[in-house]
Amino acid sequence: MIDIYDLIILGGGPAGLSSGIYSARSKLKTLIIEQKKTGGQIVNTYEIENYPGSIEYETGISLMKRMKDQCQSFGAQIIQDKIVSVDLKSDIKVLKGKYKEYKCKSIIIATGSYPKRLNIPKEEEFTGKGVSYCAICDGELFTDLEVFVVGSGESSVKESLYLTRYAKKVNIICRSNYLKCSKMVEEKIYNNSKINLFFNKVVKEISGDEVLSKIVLEDVNNGDVLEFYADKGDDIIGLFVFIGLSPQTDIFKDIIEMDSYGYIITDENMKTNIEGIFAAGDCRQKMLRQIVTATNDGAIAAVMAEKYIKEKFI
Repeated sequence: MIDIYDLIILGGGPAGLSSGIYSARSKLKTLIIEQKKTGGQIVNTYEIENYPGSIEYETGISLMKRMKDQCQSFGAQIIQDKIVSVDLKSDIKVLKGKYKEYKCKSIIIATGSYPKRLNIPKEEEFTGKGVSYCAICDGELFTDLEVFVVGSGESSVKESLYLTRYAKKVNIICRSNYLKCSKMVEEKIYNNSKINLFFNKVVKEISGDEVLSKIVLEDVNNGDVLEFYADKGDDIIGLFVFIGLSPQTDIFKDIIEMDSYGYIITDENMKTNIEGIFAAGDCRQKMLRQIVTATNDGAIAAVMAEKYIKEKFI
């Protein structure tokens, strides 16, 4: 017999865990399915300063651990699986995972997003061999080496600051002619002797033998190029890419209404165009994607899911 859950939450990041806390505390039979590690993209953040009530030296890992523990303390079940297909036509929704099949009365989609790629030749070839999308994961591997960081936003410049703990030199590559971050973070960048800034530049090509050893930048205004090589004796040069995120919503394409970027469209109550299906967090169309907005989405989605279940099934 296949258990029928009241609510299945897809994604174990801030939005998913927030949903789980609210739904499990309301005594809904709740299952959270996370295809990778609980916590989502935020576990790759080394310092959290703007989440209300966060403790001193808060990290993504520490905050998500507390959220997970709180979620499970109310009775939510958390498992690891990858959903490969969905059937949302009936009142009882069916989710087929890599390992088993799941049924439920309501779903909250909190699948989050994943880092965008540069989409240049050899990017995939050098991923894990010089190219990275996570400073906290790979920063230590570049101890006493030179690294380049692509991106001028708040997240990318914070990751650059983190990399100065390990790298001997951190070069920030900005397509624009200014940093798109808070003044406080900008001051830290300009006061750090390890950091160099390259404005109006993009990565044109990367190359190397077995690992990344050459990066070519191109000026967006005049087309001039700059070539950088790994220092003699280093053999490898680092390239960290932080140019934004793409929603993980492909499985719902042509089923749930989305915008042109693949973000799920909801109303203010997190309702999608399908009855009983809600969306929360970074996979949802909205202006601001932060931990605080994700947890807000998750709480609303869980409350509305509970309301839907009571009206539909009780």
